[in-house]
Amino acid sequence: MIPRVVANIDLGALRRNLDLIASLAPNAQILGVVKADAYGHGIKQIVGSLARCDALAVARIEEAILLRDTGYAQPIVLLSGVLDLDELILAQTYQLDIVVHQAFQVQLLAGLSQGNTIRVWAKFDSGMHRLGFTTEFAAIVAELETFPIVSDVVTMTHFANADELDNQFSLAQLNRFDQATQNLNHPQSIANSAAVLRYPQSHRDWIRPGLLMYGVSPAKEIPFDGEPVMTLTSVVIAINKVAAGESVGYGQAWTADKDTRVAVIAIGYGDGYPRHAKQGTPILINGKRYPIVGRVSMDLTTIDIGNDEVKVGDEAEIWGKSLAVADVAENAETIAYELLLNLTSRVLIRYHDPAN
Repeated sequence: MIPRVVANIDLGALRRNLDLIASLAPNAQILGVVKADAYGHGIKQIVGSLARCDALAVARIEEAILLRDTGYAQPIVLLSGVLDLDELILAQTYQLDIVVHQAFQVQLLAGLSQGNTIRVWAKFDSGMHRLGFTTEFAAIVAELETFPIVSDVVTMTHFANADELDNQFSLAQLNRFDQATQNLNHPQSIANSAAVLRYPQSHRDWIRPGLLMYGVSPAKEIPFDGEPVMTLTSVVIAINKVAAGESVGYGQAWTADKDTRVAVIAIGYGDGYPRHAKQGTPILINGKRYPIVGRVSMDLTTIDIGNDEVKVGDEAEIWGKSLAVADVAENAETIAYELLLNLTSRVLIRYHDPAN
């Protein structure tokens, strides 16, 4: 049986990307972000290739428990923190670090005096206005240090625009964070993927690469020499002649302006490919880019191949090693993160490890 859509995951590329990231911030520890099932790459399957990380970060406690259940013994940071006492006790039980960003979380810690100690990552809101304390940050950190349940405190913040070359707000955020922590002597974590590449002054003690680990720059304008970890492929299942003036697909969204040939690729929005991909979005066959014509449907996508030697059974690269996921995202008016995360359960995932 020939699989229609395959996500090939290169674990060797993942390890090389981490080595490269480490070389960019040689004095910082790496908090690898693996939320949302490792950005769609499969946390259970890739965790063994993350030894270069000093700790891992997830968004929700269920993700942290799943990661612990794989046998992962290094620190795990819960980026959204806990919502109630039950979750705090679970964090103790599973020996999780927690981000503290709201006063109620401080109170939860204050009321707990027994059990495993917890490292706390105290978050300062430097301007993103999503999570974090905006005032009295030093006093909050000092209060956290008095709690018997708290073993250590790391201070952190998050950039809003680090991936935008023409936006200097990150520097203002960095200045605000430095002012808020000037009298504190705690490890610091500021740099996300974009800041790892653009702002070495933000590397501090812990960097937090996410998308970068998977070989994708957070913005096309920011160069990164990593390797895509995921290569998504499909297959040509039909080739049709289309005469000038004839249309292709639902809604007759594209009409041929000359006689041509159209290849039908076995991928659609039922696999997580974006339905709103524009006419002209590239798909790669035999090393050549071909433009999408007509609308993406649930199971099928059509491309104009002209008179080229393309045949049924040829592999089509949707994104990956030779076709950047960022190029596809741009044509679909979205971001690479969303494409990687949106693959559905009918996509076959294959893991490749040159070390084995």
